[in-house]
Amino acid sequence: MVTALVILFAIVLRWVFDAMVNRRVSDMARRYVILKTVHYVIGFAACAIMLRTWLGGGGDGLATYLGLLSVGIALALQDPLKNFAGWIFLSTCKPFSVGDRIEVGNFAGDVIDIRLLQFTIVEIGNWVDADQSTGRIIHLPNGWVFTNPLSNYTQGFNFIWNEIPVTVTFESDWQSAKTILTEISERHSAIQTERAAQEVRKAARKYMILFSQLTPIVWTSVVDSGVTLTIRYLCDPRKRRISAERIWEEVLKSFARRDDIDFAYPTMRYYNNAAEGKRGAHPSDQQLPPLVDGAKLQHVDGDRA
Repeated sequence: MVTALVILFAIVLRWVFDAMVNRRVSDMARRYVILKTVHYVIGFAACAIMLRTWLGGGGDGLATYLGLLSVGIALALQDPLKNFAGWIFLSTCKPFSVGDRIEVGNFAGDVIDIRLLQFTIVEIGNWVDADQSTGRIIHLPNGWVFTNPLSNYTQGFNFIWNEIPVTVTFESDWQSAKTILTEISERHSAIQTERAAQEVRKAARKYMILFSQLTPIVWTSVVDSGVTLTIRYLCDPRKRRISAERIWEEVLKSFARRDDIDFAYPTMRYYNNAAEGKRGAHPSDQQLPPLVDGAKLQHVDGDRA
């Protein structure tokens, strides 16, 4: 009877607090934190009252109960206890919070909920390109934070490096193309203000993030089909695809206005070294020694006859 009354009282109390908080707190993030805290307090208080009622205040009963509980924990509650320990770790050390973009094991997404035994993310990536959301909600056990690598896209240093390779033909003016790409990347870099640069420096002091250069840079390399100019720039983790799209649109428009810059792609062509190659490297300009001496050849042929 007492247990039923405690459960009923906890449900009513939780409903009352939910109504008050939803009516008075407009900020969704703050409302979420308050509601989760209230729910935990009410739940722990109800469990403590029911435990006190079941034990009846006797010391012998408490010792017996604790002994049986230890056996049950050792045999059946390994995974739940591991997940509960993971919740304590998440609550105290805070490797990520609600709203962060993380990757745990093979799953990546935005954290939308953290509970006693599991946390929930909205998945990104998988079959969708450029870290876009798939729409799937994935529930992961809290114990994963102890056994799987954990990456946080947004904590501390709120930017990520993105790279866009652009390949032009060998005949193109690749130096002018590199200048154009540098100007475009500077316009779309996330580090546009001194405030953003200060945030980066602050994160570097806290996490020892050592970046010698925060401004965009274009790297040059050579591949089979031409010269690859790779744009490297800082962007918002949630705007990687948008920034790449805007950069590509400007690149296409800029290269279209130039007659001396053309994109390279896998193709087949006939190359005439005598007509197209360097003059000093023509095979026709080199004197090749005779393979066999004429007199010696006649002598051999005569012996054979």
